[in-house]
Amino acid sequence: MQPNRRNFLRQIAAGTGALAIGLPNLSAAAMGKESYGKAASSQQTGDQHFNMSGYAAPRIDTVRVGIIGLGNRGSAAVERLSYIDGLEIVALCDKYQDRVAKSQLTLAKMGRDKAREYSGEEGWKALCESKDIDLVYTPTPWELHTPIALHAMNHGKHAATEVNAGLTLDQCWQLVETSERTRKHCMMLENCCYDYFELLTLNMARHGLFGELVHAEGAYIHNLGRDNIFNKNTYADMWRLKENIGHNGNLYPTHGLGPIAQCLDINRGDRMDYLTSTSTNDFSLNNIAREMAATDPFFVQYVDRPYRGNMNTTAIRTIKGKTMMIQHDVSSVRPYSRIHLVSGTKGVAQKYPEPERISFGHEWIHENELKELYEKYSPAIVKHIGAIAKDIGGHGGMDFMMDWRLIDCLRNGLPLDQDVYDAATWSSIIALSQQSVANRAKSVDVPDFTRGAWKTNKPVNLTLEGGGTTKVRDIKGVGAGL
Repeated sequence: MQPNRRNFLRQIAAGTGALAIGLPNLSAAAMGKESYGKAASSQQTGDQHFNMSGYAAPRIDTVRVGIIGLGNRGSAAVERLSYIDGLEIVALCDKYQDRVAKSQLTLAKMGRDKAREYSGEEGWKALCESKDIDLVYTPTPWELHTPIALHAMNHGKHAATEVNAGLTLDQCWQLVETSERTRKHCMMLENCCYDYFELLTLNMARHGLFGELVHAEGAYIHNLGRDNIFNKNTYADMWRLKENIGHNGNLYPTHGLGPIAQCLDINRGDRMDYLTSTSTNDFSLNNIAREMAATDPFFVQYVDRPYRGNMNTTAIRTIKGKTMMIQHDVSSVRPYSRIHLVSGTKGVAQKYPEPERISFGHEWIHENELKELYEKYSPAIVKHIGAIAKDIGGHGGMDFMMDWRLIDCLRNGLPLDQDVYDAATWSSIIALSQQSVANRAKSVDVPDFTRGAWKTNKPVNLTLEGGGTTKVRDIKGVGAGL
């Protein structure tokens, strides 16, 4: 790319000259100052890169894990990971020392050795720089996911980060380029890809039971408003409430998107082409802020802020002409839903509203027929460890199944089910949806983070070939015999 072209694109991303071509004047926080420059240069110059899709890193007999972020998700991860054999939790880190101390008690309860401790604002940097860690596992506030993953990979560690992996296009490209350069895995911990019905429908799609998939839907509809987002004790420093201010789009796309992207073989035979996105006004968050400020002066600072709209709907079209619809709403009074709908020329499956259903005609099949499909088409990982995962828990077992699969792949030198291109593509919807919303739902191109490798990348492996050897420790009778 010519220097003047790169500079022009950088100016567009920073907002300079945006109106001339109809792009929104987005801030660096929303997109990253060089988002368009990186996207264009990476796709158009033909630069050589190492393809991380299907990459099998050298096997690690005992995976040494450092966990950064010991709040809601992190403290639960300490206990779940403690069940997995062939794994040592060697380091714990949180901004707040009392959380580290609490997780040390969990390790002791689980019969694990005491871990090295890090705390403070930048304790995570020292953890990433230490010499005796193979995997950095990160359930922190969103803004730290990319910085920690980059620091971990640059210091020789594999990175596993909670959703979302990146908040801007620039961050997404940084994750891709760093993973390729260091040849370290960067996996987004999208647990919903390991839920039982999602895995069933993925395997059924692979066997052609739905025919040619044409359309899929996913969502994150979860009423988190008053009891969670505005709860002083749920998210440290009110970080999640702050994320809902000044960012109008789909702020949390991957729970609904990840499983259907795998069904459609996104980045592995097809890829996202472009999207359009629209949001309602905010009809809830400012009202909650006013009500809470009436009795608690702390919340006055959150009144009359530019909150994102209640419902965001994003439509994505793929290169092969398939479509996806992704929704986000965490402040309306609605039952929980991720939708998870996959529709093909021969059948359809839908998880929400419950109960989950499958149809090959005009009516949903009967419960006993669904049970037969579970028995025949649940993939190997479910048959191997699904029952134990339900006993151990974590969103019904999908959290533990995800953790176990990650460690088993690292121990056996196998490719991961979710690679850095998935992390980048799925997370990019955050920035792209904001751009489209700001431009009256105009279409926005989705970058090809694989740089053309999607044409030959292999689909996710649903077998345990070469793996399945990692044991589950027999703690309190759970996991015996595996």
